[in-house]
Amino acid sequence: MENNTFVAKDLTANPGPLGLTGFGLSTMLLNLHNAGLFGMDTMILAMGLIMGGVIQLIVGAMEWRKNNLFGTMAFSSYGAFWISLVFLLLLPKLGLGEAPSSHAMGYYLAVWGIFSLGLFVATLKMNKAMMWLFGTVVVLFALLALANFTGSHLIHTIAGIEGIICGASALYIALAQLYEEVYQRPLLPLA
Repeated sequence: MENNTFVAKDLTANPGPLGLTGFGLSTMLLNLHNAGLFGMDTMILAMGLIMGGVIQLIVGAMEWRKNNLFGTMAFSSYGAFWISLVFLLLLPKLGLGEAPSSHAMGYYLAVWGIFSLGLFVATLKMNKAMMWLFGTVVVLFALLALANFTGSHLIHTIAGIEGIICGASALYIALAQLYEEVYQRPLLPLA
């Protein structure tokens, strides 16, 4: 009796760098605004909706296919965050509901910070770059929530600067992973 065993090898690309790019670019752009360099406009909304939202949702589904629960949760959730944020800003302008108060936005950002803290705990079993990234995400949400609760322009500006660092960290990890695959060796440390 013959025993024919079929073993499938996953030859699909790692979707993580694409998701990190979507998160990083969107986070940097929004936080350049938060730091006071330019106003809120359709450039931020479009980047948040497409790169922050749609791309991360797609990557979350791709991570699910790769059996990566952390990637699925992180990318899908932050993709939904970006889409919901765009809708929070856009719907009131279209006359489709009231804009949330600053206090309500503080709570919105705080619950995302709590969720991010949970993801940060999972990164304690990952490399230092991922720990740094999710640590900066937690701090960013905390600062943004605090800025909304207090109405402090200074805290909002500090959050913007911290958010630029957070987004740049995500982009760094994405490029480090890309370079490692292209060059077949690590070029940028992730430790």
